[in-house]
Amino acid sequence: QLQLVESGGDWVQPGGSLRLSCTASGYPLAGYATAWFRQAPGKEREAVLCIRTSGQSRNFAESVKGRFTISRVDAKNTVYLQMNSLEPADTGVYYCAARQNGCTDTGAAYGYWGQGTQVTVSS
Repeated sequence: QLQLVESGGDWVQPGGSLRLSCTASGYPLAGYATAWFRQAPGKEREAVLCIRTSGQSRNFAESVKGRFTISRVDAKNTVYLQMNSLEPADTGVYYCAARQNGCTDTGAAYGYWGQGTQVTVSS
């Protein structure tokens, strides 16, 4: 059974940076497409970025282009989300999710989810 655990969420001022981690156990994460989703207070969950088994990334949120980067380190069985130039609109709970097929922005398609980690961007 694949299990995912997010970490790295914190409070940060606008313009700051944060790196989130999604660490897997049970199976190699390299065999899955792994995505980051986020949910701001009072808003719907949205897909942010996804990394394919090949290591190629897909972006689903125009607002994070040039600021967020997804990557995977197989030796650590971990997918990262590097977030730079953070804005208050980036505030929310960030989740990682995995599926055995390719990347998609439909959350229901993912069978494995972490518990989420809170990111708060404010001055």
